[in-house]
Amino acid sequence: MGFFAFLILGLIAGTIAKLLLPGKQGGGWFITLLLGVVGAMLGGWLGGILFNANLDEFWSIQSWLLAIGGSIVVLLLWGLLFGRKNSA
Repeated sequence: MGFFAFLILGLIAGTIAKLLLPGKQGGGWFITLLLGVVGAMLGGWLGGILFNANLDEFWSIQSWLLAIGGSIVVLLLWGLLFGRKNSA
């Protein structure tokens, strides 16, 4: 898969991950899209190492699930580190 296909996959995966996660993670849509790209890279890297996943095809369900899963993980970590704090 080429660089631009991977970038588009990450942007879409970040959007899907944002829609799947309940509550507010903070950061807005631009940060979410950037974190989606990072999450897609993380998911692809871990999938290649742990599952020996073949990520050559853009329309492979395996590529999409790894990208969305990685995006969810990165968004959850972002929310834990930089989420809104309640000052009660």
